[in-house]
Amino acid sequence: MDFLGAYSAGNLIYLLQGLLNTLFIAVISIIFSFIIGGLLATVRYAKIFILSKVTAVVVEAIRNLPLLLIIFFTHFALPEVGIKLGIVPSTIVGLTIFEAAMLSEIIRSGLNSIEKGQIEAGRSSGLTWIQTMRYIILPQALRRMVPPIVSQFISLLKDTSLAIVIAMPELMHNAQIVNAKHVSYVIPIYILLACLYFIVNFSLSLVARRLEKREKKSSKTTGKTLQTKKQTAM
Repeated sequence: MDFLGAYSAGNLIYLLQGLLNTLFIAVISIIFSFIIGGLLATVRYAKIFILSKVTAVVVEAIRNLPLLLIIFFTHFALPEVGIKLGIVPSTIVGLTIFEAAMLSEIIRSGLNSIEKGQIEAGRSSGLTWIQTMRYIILPQALRRMVPPIVSQFISLLKDTSLAIVIAMPELMHNAQIVNAKHVSYVIPIYILLACLYFIVNFSLSLVARRLEKREKKSSKTTGKTLQTKKQTAM
Protein backbone atom coordinates (compact mmCIF):
# COMPACT_ATOMS: atom_id res chain seq x y z
CA MET A 1 0.00 0.00 0.00
CA ASP A 2 1.51 3.28 -1.14
CA PHE A 3 -0.36 6.02 0.70
CA LEU A 4 2.14 8.75 -0.19
CA GLY A 5 2.01 7.96 -3.89
CA ALA A 6 -1.77 7.55 -3.92
CA TYR A 7 -2.30 10.84 -2.10
CA SER A 8 0.00 12.89 -4.30
CA ALA A 9 -1.14 16.41 -5.16
CA GLY A 10 -2.02 15.45 -8.74
CA ASN A 11 -4.13 12.47 -7.68
CA LEU A 12 -5.96 14.44 -4.99
CA ILE A 13 -6.78 17.26 -7.41
CA TYR A 14 -8.04 14.72 -9.95
CA LEU A 15 -10.25 13.05 -7.33
CA LEU A 16 -11.60 16.40 -6.14
CA GLN A 17 -12.50 17.23 -9.75
CA GLY A 18 -14.47 13.98 -9.82
CA LEU A 19 -16.18 14.93 -6.56
CA LEU A 20 -17.13 18.33 -7.99
CA ASN A 21 -18.56 16.61 -11.08
CA THR A 22 -20.53 14.28 -8.82
CA LEU A 23 -21.96 17.20 -6.84
CA PHE A 24 -22.74 19.15 -10.01
CA ILE A 25 -24.60 16.25 -11.61
CA ALA A 26 -26.46 15.55 -8.36
CA VAL A 27 -27.55 19.17 -7.84
CA ILE A 28 -28.74 19.66 -11.44
CA SER A 29 -30.56 16.31 -11.38
CA ILE A 30 -32.29 17.03 -8.07
CA ILE A 31 -33.48 20.45 -9.32
CA PHE A 32 -34.97 19.09 -12.54
CA SER A 33 -36.36 15.98 -10.87
CA PHE A 34 -38.01 18.09 -8.14
CA ILE A 35 -39.75 20.25 -10.74
CA ILE A 36 -40.90 17.28 -12.83
CA GLY A 37 -41.75 15.20 -9.76
CA GLY A 38 -43.78 18.08 -8.37
CA LEU A 39 -45.82 18.33 -11.57
CA LEU A 40 -46.42 14.55 -11.63
CA ALA A 41 -47.43 14.55 -7.97
CA THR A 42 -49.81 17.49 -8.46
CA VAL A 43 -51.50 15.75 -11.40
CA ARG A 44 -52.03 12.61 -9.33
CA TYR A 45 -53.12 14.60 -6.28
CA ALA A 46 -55.67 16.55 -8.33
CA LYS A 47 -57.03 13.24 -9.69
CA ILE A 48 -57.45 14.58 -13.19
CA PHE A 49 -59.43 12.00 -15.17
CA ILE A 50 -57.30 9.64 -17.31
CA LEU A 51 -54.22 11.90 -17.01
CA SER A 52 -53.70 11.03 -13.35
CA LYS A 53 -54.04 7.31 -14.12
CA VAL A 54 -51.55 7.51 -16.97
CA THR A 55 -49.17 9.43 -14.72
CA ALA A 56 -49.53 6.79 -12.01
CA VAL A 57 -48.66 4.00 -14.46
CA VAL A 58 -45.59 5.87 -15.76
CA VAL A 59 -44.34 6.69 -12.26
CA GLU A 60 -44.77 3.13 -11.00
CA ALA A 61 -43.08 1.74 -14.10
CA ILE A 62 -40.02 3.97 -13.69
CA ARG A 63 -39.78 3.37 -9.93
CA ASN A 64 -39.58 -0.37 -10.54
CA LEU A 65 -36.82 -0.15 -13.15
CA PRO A 66 -33.11 -0.32 -12.24
CA LEU A 67 -31.43 3.08 -12.46
CA LEU A 68 -28.56 1.47 -14.36
CA LEU A 69 -30.99 0.40 -17.10
CA ILE A 70 -32.29 3.97 -17.43
CA ILE A 71 -28.74 5.34 -17.72
CA PHE A 72 -27.95 2.76 -20.40
CA PHE A 73 -31.15 3.69 -22.23
CA THR A 74 -30.45 7.44 -22.27
CA HIS A 75 -26.85 6.96 -23.42
CA PHE A 76 -27.06 4.03 -25.82
CA ALA A 77 -30.72 3.67 -26.89
CA LEU A 78 -31.77 7.28 -27.50
CA PRO A 79 -29.14 7.80 -30.26
CA GLU A 80 -30.88 5.00 -32.18
CA VAL A 81 -33.95 7.24 -32.52
CA GLY A 82 -31.95 10.35 -33.36
CA ILE A 83 -31.48 11.79 -29.86
CA LYS A 84 -27.76 11.99 -29.22
CA LEU A 85 -26.63 13.16 -25.80
CA GLY A 86 -23.16 13.56 -24.38
CA ILE A 87 -21.99 11.66 -21.32
CA VAL A 88 -22.90 14.42 -18.84
CA PRO A 89 -26.36 15.23 -20.33
CA SER A 90 -27.30 11.54 -20.64
CA THR A 91 -26.31 10.98 -17.00
CA ILE A 92 -28.36 13.96 -15.85
CA VAL A 93 -31.36 12.87 -17.95
CA GLY A 94 -31.19 9.31 -16.63
CA LEU A 95 -30.92 10.41 -13.00
CA THR A 96 -33.64 13.02 -13.47
CA ILE A 97 -36.10 10.51 -14.93
CA PHE A 98 -35.54 8.06 -12.09
CA GLU A 99 -35.46 10.61 -9.28
CA ALA A 100 -38.53 12.47 -10.60
CA ALA A 101 -40.54 9.28 -10.17
CA MET A 102 -39.18 8.79 -6.63
CA LEU A 103 -39.72 12.42 -5.61
CA SER A 104 -43.24 12.47 -7.05
CA GLU A 105 -44.24 9.87 -4.46
CA ILE A 106 -42.60 11.87 -1.66
CA ILE A 107 -44.37 15.05 -2.77
CA ARG A 108 -47.71 13.30 -3.23
CA SER A 109 -47.44 11.82 0.27
CA GLY A 110 -46.69 15.29 1.62
CA LEU A 111 -49.75 16.73 -0.12
CA ASN A 112 -51.95 13.89 1.11
CA SER A 113 -50.78 14.50 4.68
CA ILE A 114 -52.59 17.86 4.71
CA GLU A 115 -56.18 17.70 5.87
CA LYS A 116 -58.71 17.85 3.01
CA GLY A 117 -60.78 20.32 5.00
CA GLN A 118 -58.17 22.99 4.38
CA ILE A 119 -58.84 22.82 0.64
CA GLU A 120 -62.56 23.20 1.26
CA ALA A 121 -61.90 26.13 3.61
CA GLY A 122 -59.71 27.82 1.03
CA ARG A 123 -62.25 27.35 -1.76
CA SER A 124 -65.10 28.58 0.42
CA SER A 125 -63.12 31.75 1.17
CA GLY A 126 -63.04 32.59 -2.54
CA LEU A 127 -59.63 31.20 -3.51
CA THR A 128 -59.23 29.19 -6.70
CA TRP A 129 -57.88 25.64 -6.53
CA ILE A 130 -54.44 26.82 -7.69
CA GLN A 131 -54.40 29.64 -5.14
CA THR A 132 -55.43 27.22 -2.40
CA MET A 133 -52.58 24.90 -3.34
CA ARG A 134 -50.08 27.74 -3.57
CA TYR A 135 -50.91 29.66 -0.40
CA ILE A 136 -52.34 27.01 1.94
CA ILE A 137 -51.47 23.41 1.02
CA LEU A 138 -47.95 23.62 -0.50
CA PRO A 139 -46.32 25.74 2.27
CA GLN A 140 -47.41 23.22 4.89
CA ALA A 141 -46.61 20.17 2.79
CA LEU A 142 -43.13 21.43 1.85
CA ARG A 143 -42.09 21.59 5.51
CA ARG A 144 -43.02 17.93 5.91
CA MET A 145 -41.36 16.91 2.64
CA VAL A 146 -37.93 18.44 3.27
CA PRO A 147 -36.45 15.60 5.39
CA PRO A 148 -37.37 12.79 2.96
CA ILE A 149 -36.31 14.93 0.00
CA VAL A 150 -32.88 15.44 1.60
CA SER A 151 -32.68 11.68 2.19
CA GLN A 152 -33.47 11.12 -1.48
CA PHE A 153 -30.75 13.60 -2.39
CA ILE A 154 -28.30 11.49 -0.39
CA SER A 155 -29.36 8.43 -2.37
CA LEU A 156 -28.94 10.39 -5.59
CA LEU A 157 -25.38 11.35 -4.65
CA LYS A 158 -24.51 7.69 -4.17
CA ASP A 159 -26.34 6.69 -7.36
CA THR A 160 -24.10 8.98 -9.45
CA SER A 161 -21.39 6.31 -9.10
CA LEU A 162 -23.43 4.15 -11.50
CA ALA A 163 -22.49 6.58 -14.28
CA ILE A 164 -19.07 4.94 -14.29
CA VAL A 165 -20.53 2.43 -16.79
CA ILE A 166 -20.67 5.16 -19.45
CA ALA A 167 -17.28 6.66 -18.47
CA MET A 168 -18.78 9.70 -16.75
CA PRO A 169 -15.82 11.51 -15.08
CA GLU A 170 -17.35 11.49 -11.61
CA LEU A 171 -15.64 10.52 -8.35
CA MET A 172 -15.74 6.73 -8.78
CA HIS A 173 -14.56 6.93 -12.39
CA ASN A 174 -11.61 9.16 -11.50
CA ALA A 175 -10.71 6.84 -8.64
CA GLN A 176 -10.55 3.93 -11.09
CA ILE A 177 -8.21 5.93 -13.33
CA VAL A 178 -5.89 6.63 -10.38
CA ASN A 179 -6.01 2.96 -9.31
CA ALA A 180 -4.89 1.95 -12.79
CA LYS A 181 -1.59 3.79 -12.28
CA HIS A 182 -0.31 1.33 -9.69
CA VAL A 183 -1.76 -1.67 -7.86
CA SER A 184 -0.53 -0.29 -4.51
CA TYR A 185 -2.91 2.67 -4.84
CA VAL A 186 -6.11 0.62 -4.67
CA ILE A 187 -6.65 0.40 -0.89
CA PRO A 188 -5.57 4.00 -0.09
CA ILE A 189 -7.77 5.39 -2.87
CA TYR A 190 -10.83 3.40 -1.80
CA ILE A 191 -10.29 4.49 1.81
CA LEU A 192 -10.21 8.12 0.67
CA LEU A 193 -13.24 7.51 -1.53
CA ALA A 194 -15.20 6.11 1.40
CA CYS A 195 -14.23 9.12 3.53
CA LEU A 196 -15.34 11.61 0.86
CA TYR A 197 -18.70 9.91 0.34
CA PHE A 198 -19.19 9.63 4.10
CA ILE A 199 -18.40 13.30 4.77
CA VAL A 200 -20.81 14.56 2.10
CA ASN A 201 -23.65 12.13 2.83
CA PHE A 202 -23.33 12.30 6.62
CA SER A 203 -23.45 16.11 6.47
CA LEU A 204 -26.67 15.89 4.46
CA SER A 205 -28.12 13.31 6.86
CA LEU A 206 -27.45 15.68 9.77
CA VAL A 207 -29.34 18.40 7.89
CA ALA A 208 -32.23 15.97 7.32
CA ARG A 209 -32.35 15.03 11.02
CA ARG A 210 -32.30 18.66 12.10
CA LEU A 211 -35.12 19.55 9.71
CA GLU A 212 -37.11 16.55 10.90
CA LYS A 213 -36.72 17.59 14.54
CA ARG A 214 -37.74 21.14 13.65
CA GLU A 215 -40.83 19.83 11.84
CA LYS A 216 -41.82 17.68 14.83
CA LYS A 217 -41.33 20.63 17.16
CA SER A 218 -43.39 22.85 14.86
CA SER A 219 -46.18 20.25 14.69
CA LYS A 220 -46.29 19.97 18.49
CA THR A 221 -46.42 23.76 18.86
CA THR A 222 -49.24 23.99 16.30
CA GLY A 223 -51.14 21.22 18.06
CA LYS A 224 -50.84 22.93 21.44
CA THR A 225 -51.98 26.24 19.94
CA LEU A 226 -55.06 24.63 18.37
CA GLN A 227 -55.86 22.84 21.62
CA THR A 228 -55.57 26.10 23.56
CA LYS A 229 -57.91 27.85 21.11
CA LYS A 230 -60.48 25.08 21.46
CA GLN A 231 -60.34 25.27 25.26
CA THR A 232 -60.71 29.04 25.11
CA ALA A 233 -63.70 28.77 22.78
CA MET A 234 -65.38 26.31 25.16
